[in-house]
Amino acid sequence: MRAWRYVRGVEQREEVDVAHLDHAIDPEHALVWIDTEQPSEEERVCVQHQLGLSALVVEAFATDKPERTKLVRYGNYFHVAVHDCELQPDSFESREIDVVIGPGWIVTVRHPSPHHRPFDVDEVARRFQLQRSEHGTTEDGFLLYALFDVVIDRYFDVTDAIDDRLDDVEKEVFGDVRDTGIPEGVFALRRDLVDFRRAAAPMREVIDAVARKELPFVCEESLVHFRDLYDRLLRVVDLVESQRDLLTGLLEADLAVVSNQLNEVMKKVTSWGAILVVGTLIAGIYGMNFKHMPELGWSFGYPLALGTMALVMFGLWLMFKRRNWL
Repeated sequence: MRAWRYVRGVEQREEVDVAHLDHAIDPEHALVWIDTEQPSEEERVCVQHQLGLSALVVEAFATDKPERTKLVRYGNYFHVAVHDCELQPDSFESREIDVVIGPGWIVTVRHPSPHHRPFDVDEVARRFQLQRSEHGTTEDGFLLYALFDVVIDRYFDVTDAIDDRLDDVEKEVFGDVRDTGIPEGVFALRRDLVDFRRAAAPMREVIDAVARKELPFVCEESLVHFRDLYDRLLRVVDLVESQRDLLTGLLEADLAVVSNQLNEVMKKVTSWGAILVVGTLIAGIYGMNFKHMPELGWSFGYPLALGTMALVMFGLWLMFKRRNWL
């Protein structure tokens, strides 16, 4: 667990001892940022006592059970749960980031994931520093905006990766060489899209609540940036919906391709069956055990029967070939 103190009018941040957070917090002149990935029991208890956090919030720091993206108020501070997402080569990964924000301080807890790319805390600090330089102030809202901005940027990375997967699925569906069954990638990608939407879509409510000034210590200057984040998140959700529609269309197209291939096979089977049935019919007629049948005593009867079979079968083959059934 690490803590930094951003003082208004001072460009560089300073490290703060976690055991003395109560002395560093000054809502009028400074902002304290506490960040951790795997807080120990002692660190959680220390932060809980110094910031006056609820036991429910501290319990959320300790558990790896994912929660839905949400914004909950506890007295004079708020608990925000967001999800950092990444599309792995073989699966979709999402890990929770708990943010507790109060007057003059912010706590971020990043839940670890063995297969997840580390969340770039330094990038959050860099973007927050840019906001400080631009607006000349140190406000909670700008740090929260920088955090959300990085999270939404990673959402766009996921949509780009999904677009690449959709291109691969499209090539597989409409390729010249393909399996007869439905590609497994279609169902895997469909499941990933559902998980991604479940993680990203509820964040609209969180950002909308911040933009509607439900957090009293978020300044007016930062609200403009949250409205921009809301528009960007709408773009992400729209992209996910369009990708789901495209994937559904690819699934329907795959079924249509399979159906067309089956029709082609049935045409060939039917054509060869019609060709062979003529020879079978003539052979069956002359195979009946009747004494008085035409041409039985004729020396050219056997070659004539075979020639008739061959001629009719060739005529049928030629007709089906011209109709592209063979």
